Amino acid sequence: MLTSHLRSRSRIMSLRFCANLNFMFTETDDFLERYRLAKAAGFSAVEGAFPPDHVSVADLVKVREETGLEQILMNIALGDAPEGQCGCAAIPGQEANFRKNLEKTVDCAKALNCKKIHIMAGKVNGPTTAQHDATYLSNLKLAAAILEKNNLLGVIEPINQYSVPGYYLSCYEKAITTLNQINSPHLKLMLDIFHAQHIRGDLTNAIRSYAPHIGHVQLAQVPNRNEPDTEGEINYPYVLRTLEANGYTDWVGCEYKPKVGSVPGLGWLRDFGYWSQK
Repeated sequence: MLTSHLRSRSRIMSLRFCANLNFMFTETDDFLERYRLAKAAGFSAVEGAFPPDHVSVADLVKVREETGLEQILMNIALGDAPEGQCGCAAIPGQEANFRKNLEKTVDCAKALNCKKIHIMAGKVNGPTTAQHDATYLSNLKLAAAILEKNNLLGVIEPINQYSVPGYYLSCYEKAITTLNQINSPHLKLMLDIFHAQHIRGDLTNAIRSYAPHIGHVQLAQVPNRNEPDTEGEINYPYVLRTLEANGYTDWVGCEYKPKVGSVPGLGWLRDFGYWSQK
Protein backbone atom coordinates (compact mmCIF):
# COMPACT_ATOMS: atom_id res chain seq x y z
CA MET A 1 0.00 0.00 0.00
CA LEU A 2 1.23 3.49 -0.78
CA THR A 3 1.79 5.82 2.14
CA SER A 4 0.55 9.37 2.39
CA HIS A 5 3.96 10.68 3.42
CA LEU A 6 5.73 13.29 1.37
CA ARG A 7 7.93 12.05 -1.42
CA SER A 8 11.35 11.12 -0.11
CA ARG A 9 13.44 12.33 -3.04
CA SER A 10 15.20 15.67 -2.76
CA ARG A 11 13.57 16.88 -5.99
CA ILE A 12 9.89 17.48 -5.35
CA MET A 13 7.97 16.06 -8.29
CA SER A 14 4.90 17.86 -9.52
CA LEU A 15 3.07 15.07 -11.35
CA ARG A 16 0.08 13.43 -9.69
CA PHE A 17 -1.35 10.03 -10.58
CA CYS A 18 -4.95 8.88 -10.75
CA ALA A 19 -6.23 5.32 -11.09
CA ASN A 20 -8.18 4.44 -14.21
CA LEU A 21 -11.11 2.39 -12.91
CA ASN A 22 -11.73 0.62 -16.21
CA PHE A 23 -8.24 -0.85 -16.18
CA MET A 24 -7.32 -0.97 -12.49
CA PHE A 25 -9.07 -2.64 -9.57
CA THR A 26 -11.00 -4.88 -11.90
CA GLU A 27 -10.54 -7.58 -9.27
CA THR A 28 -14.14 -6.61 -8.51
CA ASP A 29 -17.01 -6.21 -10.98
CA ASP A 30 -18.61 -3.70 -8.62
CA PHE A 31 -17.83 -0.34 -10.21
CA LEU A 32 -18.43 1.60 -7.00
CA GLU A 33 -16.22 -0.75 -5.00
CA ARG A 34 -13.33 0.15 -7.30
CA TYR A 35 -13.42 3.67 -5.83
CA ARG A 36 -12.98 2.19 -2.37
CA LEU A 37 -10.15 -0.08 -3.50
CA ALA A 38 -8.37 2.84 -5.15
CA LYS A 39 -8.66 4.85 -1.95
CA ALA A 40 -7.39 1.96 0.16
CA ALA A 41 -4.40 1.57 -2.17
CA GLY A 42 -3.37 5.19 -1.60
CA PHE A 43 -4.81 7.05 -4.58
CA SER A 44 -6.49 10.40 -4.05
CA ALA A 45 -8.02 10.57 -7.51
CA VAL A 46 -9.54 8.44 -10.27
CA GLU A 47 -10.54 8.62 -13.92
CA GLY A 48 -12.36 6.35 -16.34
CA ALA A 49 -15.13 5.75 -18.80
CA PHE A 50 -18.65 7.06 -18.34
CA PRO A 51 -20.22 4.95 -15.57
CA PRO A 52 -22.27 1.89 -16.53
CA ASP A 53 -26.03 2.29 -16.88
CA HIS A 54 -26.81 0.52 -13.60
CA VAL A 55 -24.76 3.06 -11.59
CA SER A 56 -26.63 6.27 -10.84
CA VAL A 57 -25.09 9.71 -10.56
CA ALA A 58 -26.36 9.84 -6.98
CA ASP A 59 -24.44 6.64 -6.17
CA LEU A 60 -21.30 8.08 -7.75
CA VAL A 61 -21.60 11.28 -5.75
CA LYS A 62 -22.09 9.26 -2.58
CA VAL A 63 -19.02 7.06 -3.09
CA ARG A 64 -16.90 10.04 -4.08
CA GLU A 65 -17.91 11.84 -0.89
CA GLU A 66 -17.36 8.67 1.15
CA THR A 67 -13.85 8.13 -0.18
CA GLY A 68 -12.82 11.73 -0.67
CA LEU A 69 -11.46 10.86 -4.12
CA GLU A 70 -11.32 13.42 -6.88
CA GLN A 71 -12.80 12.48 -10.25
CA ILE A 72 -10.24 13.91 -12.66
CA LEU A 73 -11.49 12.77 -16.06
CA MET A 74 -14.50 11.02 -17.54
CA ASN A 75 -15.00 9.65 -21.04
CA ILE A 76 -18.02 10.94 -22.92
CA ALA A 77 -21.18 8.86 -22.62
CA LEU A 78 -21.64 6.48 -25.56
CA GLY A 79 -25.41 6.61 -25.72
CA ASP A 80 -26.98 4.19 -28.17
CA ALA A 81 -23.79 3.54 -30.13
CA PRO A 82 -23.02 -0.11 -30.90
CA GLU A 83 -20.69 -1.84 -28.47
CA GLY A 84 -17.09 -0.99 -29.25
CA GLN A 85 -17.93 2.07 -31.37
CA CYS A 86 -15.83 4.38 -29.13
CA GLY A 87 -17.89 7.52 -29.51
CA CYS A 88 -19.45 9.34 -32.45
CA ALA A 89 -17.92 12.82 -32.73
CA ALA A 90 -16.64 12.09 -36.26
CA ILE A 91 -19.57 9.99 -37.46
CA PRO A 92 -21.88 11.73 -39.97
CA GLY A 93 -25.55 11.44 -39.07
CA GLN A 94 -24.81 11.13 -35.34
CA GLU A 95 -24.71 14.83 -34.55
CA ALA A 96 -27.84 14.81 -32.39
CA ASN A 97 -26.63 11.75 -30.52
CA PHE A 98 -23.26 13.42 -29.96
CA ARG A 99 -24.85 16.49 -28.43
CA LYS A 100 -27.11 14.37 -26.21
CA ASN A 101 -24.14 12.31 -25.03
CA LEU A 102 -22.05 15.39 -24.33
CA GLU A 103 -24.78 17.13 -22.37
CA LYS A 104 -25.38 13.96 -20.33
CA THR A 105 -21.65 13.77 -19.57
CA VAL A 106 -21.46 17.44 -18.64
CA ASP A 107 -24.28 16.97 -16.12
CA CYS A 108 -22.54 13.96 -14.58
CA ALA A 109 -19.14 15.67 -14.53
CA LYS A 110 -20.54 18.74 -12.79
CA ALA A 111 -22.23 16.58 -10.15
CA LEU A 112 -18.87 14.91 -9.45
CA ASN A 113 -16.85 18.13 -9.72
CA CYS A 114 -14.94 16.48 -12.58
CA LYS A 115 -13.22 19.06 -14.78
CA LYS A 116 -12.12 17.01 -17.82
CA ILE A 117 -14.12 15.12 -20.44
CA HIS A 118 -12.55 12.86 -23.05
CA ILE A 119 -14.44 13.43 -26.29
CA MET A 120 -14.24 10.23 -28.33
CA ALA A 121 -14.32 10.36 -32.12
CA GLY A 122 -15.66 6.91 -33.04
CA LYS A 123 -14.66 4.20 -35.47
CA VAL A 124 -14.89 4.53 -39.25
CA ASN A 125 -15.55 1.70 -41.67
CA GLY A 126 -13.00 2.22 -44.44
CA PRO A 127 -11.00 5.38 -45.21
CA THR A 128 -11.91 8.63 -43.56
CA THR A 129 -13.52 11.23 -45.81
CA ALA A 130 -13.97 14.98 -45.94
CA GLN A 131 -17.42 14.39 -44.48
CA HIS A 132 -15.92 12.72 -41.41
CA ASP A 133 -13.51 15.62 -41.03
CA ALA A 134 -16.27 18.21 -41.33
CA THR A 135 -18.48 16.37 -38.86
CA TYR A 136 -15.67 16.10 -36.34
CA LEU A 137 -14.77 19.77 -36.61
CA SER A 138 -18.39 20.88 -36.33
CA ASN A 139 -19.07 18.69 -33.30
CA LEU A 140 -15.90 19.85 -31.54
CA LYS A 141 -16.79 23.50 -32.14
CA LEU A 142 -20.15 22.83 -30.55
CA ALA A 143 -18.45 21.00 -27.69
CA ALA A 144 -16.01 23.85 -27.07
CA ALA A 145 -18.91 26.27 -26.63
CA ILE A 146 -20.74 23.94 -24.23
CA LEU A 147 -17.56 23.26 -22.26
CA GLU A 148 -16.77 26.96 -22.00
CA LYS A 149 -20.27 27.67 -20.68
CA ASN A 150 -19.76 25.01 -17.99
CA ASN A 151 -16.11 25.80 -17.20
CA LEU A 152 -14.95 22.32 -18.26
CA LEU A 153 -12.06 21.05 -20.37
CA GLY A 154 -12.50 18.64 -23.26
CA VAL A 155 -9.61 16.50 -24.47
CA ILE A 156 -9.20 14.60 -27.72
CA GLU A 157 -6.95 11.54 -27.92
CA PRO A 158 -5.25 9.92 -30.90
CA ILE A 159 -5.65 6.15 -30.47
CA ASN A 160 -3.41 3.68 -32.26
CA GLN A 161 -4.80 1.35 -34.91
CA TYR A 162 -3.39 -1.78 -33.26
CA SER A 163 -5.53 -1.25 -30.16
CA VAL A 164 -8.64 0.14 -31.86
CA PRO A 165 -8.68 -0.59 -35.61
CA GLY A 166 -10.66 2.00 -37.54
CA TYR A 167 -10.60 4.71 -34.86
CA TYR A 168 -11.01 8.04 -36.65
CA LEU A 169 -8.35 10.00 -34.77
CA SER A 170 -5.06 8.10 -34.97
CA CYS A 171 -2.75 10.94 -36.04
CA TYR A 172 -1.23 13.61 -33.80
CA GLU A 173 -0.79 16.08 -36.64
CA LYS A 174 -4.52 15.85 -37.39
CA ALA A 175 -5.31 16.34 -33.70
CA ILE A 176 -3.12 19.45 -33.43
CA THR A 177 -4.49 20.88 -36.69
CA THR A 178 -8.03 20.39 -35.39
CA LEU A 179 -7.23 22.05 -32.07
CA ASN A 180 -5.65 25.00 -33.86
CA GLN A 181 -8.70 25.38 -36.11
CA ILE A 182 -11.05 25.51 -33.11
CA ASN A 183 -8.63 27.59 -31.02
CA SER A 184 -10.40 27.20 -27.69
CA PRO A 185 -8.78 27.00 -24.24
CA HIS A 186 -11.54 24.53 -23.38
CA LEU A 187 -10.31 21.91 -25.84
CA LYS A 188 -6.88 20.29 -25.57
CA LEU A 189 -4.89 17.16 -26.35
CA MET A 190 -4.88 13.95 -24.33
CA LEU A 191 -1.34 12.59 -24.63
CA ASP A 192 -1.51 8.89 -23.88
CA ILE A 193 2.13 7.80 -23.92
CA PHE A 194 1.12 4.23 -24.78
CA HIS A 195 -0.66 5.37 -27.94
CA ALA A 196 1.99 7.96 -28.78
CA GLN A 197 4.72 5.32 -28.81
CA HIS A 198 2.64 3.08 -31.09
CA ILE A 199 1.66 5.90 -33.43
CA ARG A 200 4.86 7.87 -33.78
CA GLY A 201 7.56 7.12 -31.17
CA ASP A 202 10.19 9.87 -30.74
CA LEU A 203 8.58 10.69 -27.40
CA THR A 204 11.03 13.42 -26.39
CA ASN A 205 10.21 15.56 -29.40
CA ALA A 206 6.54 14.64 -29.21
CA ILE A 207 6.32 16.00 -25.68
CA ARG A 208 8.29 19.13 -26.56
CA SER A 209 6.15 19.79 -29.63
CA TYR A 210 2.76 19.08 -28.11
CA ALA A 211 3.41 20.60 -24.66
CA PRO A 212 1.33 23.78 -25.24
CA HIS A 213 -1.66 21.65 -26.23
CA ILE A 214 -1.57 18.95 -23.54
CA GLY A 215 -4.56 18.87 -21.21
CA HIS A 216 -4.17 15.37 -19.79
CA VAL A 217 -1.67 12.50 -19.86
CA GLN A 218 -2.09 8.73 -19.53
CA LEU A 219 0.49 5.97 -19.39
CA ALA A 220 1.12 2.26 -19.88
CA GLN A 221 4.09 0.24 -21.07
CA VAL A 222 4.38 -0.82 -24.71
CA PRO A 223 3.55 -3.31 -26.13
CA ASN A 224 1.61 -5.20 -23.44
CA ARG A 225 -0.07 -2.22 -21.72
CA ASN A 226 1.13 -3.22 -18.25
CA GLU A 227 2.68 -1.11 -15.47
CA PRO A 228 5.26 1.46 -16.59
CA ASP A 229 8.09 -0.42 -14.85
CA THR A 230 7.44 -3.71 -16.68
CA GLU A 231 9.54 -4.87 -19.62
CA GLY A 232 8.87 -2.88 -22.76
CA GLU A 233 9.85 -0.07 -25.08
CA ILE A 234 9.43 2.99 -22.85
CA ASN A 235 11.84 4.41 -20.25
CA TYR A 236 9.18 5.94 -18.02
CA PRO A 237 11.37 7.69 -15.43
CA TYR A 238 12.88 9.65 -18.33
CA VAL A 239 9.51 10.28 -19.99
CA LEU A 240 7.95 11.58 -16.78
CA ARG A 241 10.92 13.89 -16.14
CA THR A 242 10.59 15.13 -19.72
CA LEU A 243 6.91 15.94 -19.16
CA GLU A 244 7.79 17.96 -16.07
CA ALA A 245 10.70 19.69 -17.79
CA ASN A 246 8.30 20.81 -20.52
CA GLY A 247 5.82 22.31 -18.09
CA TYR A 248 3.26 19.56 -17.49
CA THR A 249 2.33 19.55 -13.79
CA ASP A 250 -1.15 18.04 -13.88
CA TRP A 251 -2.61 14.57 -13.45
CA VAL A 252 -1.39 11.40 -15.16
CA GLY A 253 -3.94 8.62 -15.62
CA CYS A 254 -2.81 5.06 -14.88
CA GLU A 255 -4.58 3.46 -17.82
CA TYR A 256 -2.72 0.16 -17.75
CA LYS A 257 -3.53 -3.51 -17.24
CA PRO A 258 -2.00 -4.65 -13.93
CA LYS A 259 0.23 -7.61 -14.66
CA VAL A 260 -0.19 -9.43 -11.33
CA GLY A 261 -2.86 -7.36 -9.56
CA SER A 262 -3.66 -3.72 -9.00
CA VAL A 263 -2.07 -3.29 -5.56
CA PRO A 264 1.01 -5.51 -6.07
CA GLY A 265 1.78 -3.58 -9.25
CA LEU A 266 1.98 -0.16 -7.57
CA GLY A 267 5.64 -0.46 -6.59
CA TRP A 268 6.66 1.70 -9.56
CA LEU A 269 5.19 4.77 -7.85
CA ARG A 270 7.59 4.25 -4.96
CA ASP A 271 10.52 3.28 -7.17
CA PHE A 272 10.06 6.32 -9.44
CA GLY A 273 9.91 8.64 -6.42
CA TYR A 274 6.16 9.34 -6.30
CA TRP A 275 5.09 8.54 -2.76
CA SER A 276 2.00 10.64 -2.30
CA GLN A 277 -1.03 11.02 -4.55
CA LYS A 278 -1.47 14.68 -3.74
